[in-house]
Amino acid sequence: MTGPKPLVVVGDVLLDEDIEGVATRLAPDAPAPVVDVTGDRTHPGGAGLAAALAARGGRDVVLVTALGDDPASEAVRQQLSGRVRLLELPLHGTLPVKTRVLAGGRPLVRIDRGGGTPGEPDEAVREALAGAHAVLVADYGRHTAGAVRPHLEEAARRTPLVWDPHPRGEAPVPGARLVTPNAGEAVTLCAGTPGVSGASLGAFAERGTALAERWRAAGVAVTLGERGVLLTRPGGGTPMLIPAPFHADGDPCGAGDCFAATTVAALADGLLPEEALQRAVAEAAAFVAAGGAGNPDLWHTPAVPVPAQDPASDAFELAREVRARGGTVVATGGCFDLVHAGHVGLLESARRIGDCLIVCLNSDDSVTRRKGPGRPLTTAADRARVLAALGSVDAVVIFEEDTPERVLGRLRPDVWVKGGDYSVQDLPEAEVLRTWGGQAVVLPYLDGHSTSLLARRAADAVAVALKPTE
Repeated sequence: MTGPKPLVVVGDVLLDEDIEGVATRLAPDAPAPVVDVTGDRTHPGGAGLAAALAARGGRDVVLVTALGDDPASEAVRQQLSGRVRLLELPLHGTLPVKTRVLAGGRPLVRIDRGGGTPGEPDEAVREALAGAHAVLVADYGRHTAGAVRPHLEEAARRTPLVWDPHPRGEAPVPGARLVTPNAGEAVTLCAGTPGVSGASLGAFAERGTALAERWRAAGVAVTLGERGVLLTRPGGGTPMLIPAPFHADGDPCGAGDCFAATTVAALADGLLPEEALQRAVAEAAAFVAAGGAGNPDLWHTPAVPVPAQDPASDAFELAREVRARGGTVVATGGCFDLVHAGHVGLLESARRIGDCLIVCLNSDDSVTRRKGPGRPLTTAADRARVLAALGSVDAVVIFEEDTPERVLGRLRPDVWVKGGDYSVQDLPEAEVLRTWGGQAVVLPYLDGHSTSLLARRAADAVAVALKPTE
């Protein structure tokens, strides 16, 4: 293969159908709701959805799956055309179709039809996996992963491989970088494991560790819905909990595919597993909030490369989106040269005030002018990355001036927050906020945790360490 290596998705494609309607009465012959249909749409599900999500932004994605000659298979081919490259295994039977009947956006019933058996992969499949940048296995228990298993075992030895498992599917191949069961799947897969029961974080940590050891995986990330994701490794040890950045109230259908696709794409970009999972948690939450797999924009938007966005433009777009849906935009600002407990507490409190938190960050030159020579201790890019990694922070915008009035005029937040070492009367931003009806507030601040104080303590400690002994 020439050019950049592709991301390869292997797994079972389904055709998802959503029949939407309104239910205001019961049938006269049975206690069943009558649904007046208002819309009907189909889209690829399973590995097809995962591949389409992985291809967002123009990433080169190859989908290895089984398709037949039936209408559902043809519909999948058409909808994935131009988004991903298909490598097809023969399908003996018909493609599974999952039909949801929804009333008021909520499912009333699901109807499953069809099914078949994948045939043998050809040499093109082996070559695709041999040249993959990273591999995602989206196993929906329909045996595509089993048909390709020898090639997946080879791939796992040399490239990052993420396996999204299914209780009726294949066991992940040894050496998988991450396996991503959800809570229900983890419970089912660990049924009968002695001493493991309940829904506590401790119980899921034990399940994750047991599965990592059983599968010989480098890590198991159990998705726990609103609680986030729990990363465990073989041999036990302290698990890592990655919380969801916000509560996503929407259709969760397809959230697991979004999570797995984002994880493998992040690994392909060179991120560590912990960093990849942080990105995936945030993307999955945003996916659910936007309507999940049923979001029409997901399939109406062409899968073409988009230019990388400046962090500032992300912040401004976020502010517009939150205001458009009637939410409250909260902003705060500062140098954040060394992020400490006082900062974290302030940011967490500020995030609880509204529906998003945007941090206005002084640039390096701005910090130097305000704090003097030797500051900042860390660059603006590093400070922005640290802040963006916090679950309480939704976006960061860097400004060059000494004070953030100019950038606030573009963001137009509803609330401007500062720590308790200020008073509202002292804030030059307060007057700016009033011009559009915003409010400046002061929050309690954890005393004794300033960057200057921490820097002096560090310098004193170094001086003591370097002082000659008598």
